Amino acid sequence: MTSTRTEQVVARLADLTPRQIVAELDRYVVGQAGAKKAIAIALRNRWRRQRAPEPMRREIAPNNIILIGPTGVGKTEIARRLAKLAGAPFVKVEASKFTEVGYVGRDVEGMIRDLVESAIDMVRAEREDEVEDLAQEKVEERLLDLLLPPPAAPAAKPAAAPAAEAPLAANVFVVSSGGAVAQEAADNADLARHQRTRDKLRQLLRDGQLEEREIEVDVVQPGPQLDMMSGGQGMPEGSEQISNFLSELLPKRHKRRSMKVAAARRVLLDQELDKLVNTDDVTADALERVEQLGIVFLDEIDKIAGAKGEGFGGPDVSREGVQRDLLPIVEGSNVSTKYGMVKTDHILFVAAGAFHVSKPSDLIPELQGRFPIRVELQPLTEADFVRILTEPQNALVKQYAALVEAEGATLAIADDGIKELARIATLLNQRMENIGARRLHTVMTSLLEEELFELPDRGRHPVTVDAKMVRDRLKAVVEDEDLRKYIL
Repeated sequence: MTSTRTEQVVARLADLTPRQIVAELDRYVVGQAGAKKAIAIALRNRWRRQRAPEPMRREIAPNNIILIGPTGVGKTEIARRLAKLAGAPFVKVEASKFTEVGYVGRDVEGMIRDLVESAIDMVRAEREDEVEDLAQEKVEERLLDLLLPPPAAPAAKPAAAPAAEAPLAANVFVVSSGGAVAQEAADNADLARHQRTRDKLRQLLRDGQLEEREIEVDVVQPGPQLDMMSGGQGMPEGSEQISNFLSELLPKRHKRRSMKVAAARRVLLDQELDKLVNTDDVTADALERVEQLGIVFLDEIDKIAGAKGEGFGGPDVSREGVQRDLLPIVEGSNVSTKYGMVKTDHILFVAAGAFHVSKPSDLIPELQGRFPIRVELQPLTEADFVRILTEPQNALVKQYAALVEAEGATLAIADDGIKELARIATLLNQRMENIGARRLHTVMTSLLEEELFELPDRGRHPVTVDAKMVRDRLKAVVEDEDLRKYIL
């Protein structure tokens, strides 16, 4: 059964129709309508599966996708934005980092462990946001206690004399009672003065006037790491749980450190959040999200596609061997992590590759069958480059404008300047390796290199770019083939 919080995440998907998902992706990625459509359907199917009856829900497998296209056309960006849109655990890995079990390298199960860590961070951040206001209040009280320690507890009152004693004893009791009242009044006056001082300090603290004051804070020193039981490749199953259990048995070391209030605030906030957030609930919710909503983006899958026996990472390690190690993870298996076992049956895998040399059919048939959806992304044109420079929410021109504004200046790029940048980027991709939209970064950096260097010294003068400036700045580099291959 899904937890309430996971159901809330699924409920968010109910408001995202495939058309709305595509519209959201259009804010960051130009073109590639086919890939966006396939991704949107796959994401919507996550919600549809949760709405299916329980027996059928277990049988519905995710439609894993292979994105085929040259580098720099938006494959990774589509997957990353998709995960943020869905609020789902997401991890990006390169297939070329993996090697067969028994050889030196990353174990293929490592990507699931990375996905779990990503989910733990995501859920913990959500829980901390929920209790941050309460934690801030507790931090303020602790800071006030450190800045102004509470007054000493009043001395214990003397016990009253027994009633059977002589009348003189009664007279003594009356005098003693009067002294107790006076002492109590003095104590109350001290408490009132302390409270008034505390209220003044509270206001100073909120106004930020005590941030540089030195105080002593009790911090927890991290314990030793048990690397010998890391649960990595070659270690026995369950070793991560054993390592985690042994680490918890070791006593935590506390140390008094002197620091400023500004630094102490962050330390105390972490301590209060740890107290308010239930770690067991975070772990349980994260594991469930991984199993039900997790997304793994497997990049460079074409690097492990090839004829049987071809070398990969060494003469005895085959690409096919890596594929066979990936197969059980993709088709569904149990992976041991330090937080517990994770089932990969319903994790969505999105693979991507340029496939310049190889092709998807070069993958072993079993792995091909686990990626039933294949989408080809189109190479970017000059018109696409013009749109990429200006339209997306994180467009490159907007990014550089923000950098220039940080120096108090402004950046204005005319329409003909943007078209010239797109033309040169397209030309360079044709003459050299086609790296897609990433070529725009190299062109923009070379174009504005002088301005970015001189900005702090030139004052608040605006930076204006037109087609003539683009041609003049990049002419020498574009025409010099030897220089071009190193700079652009």
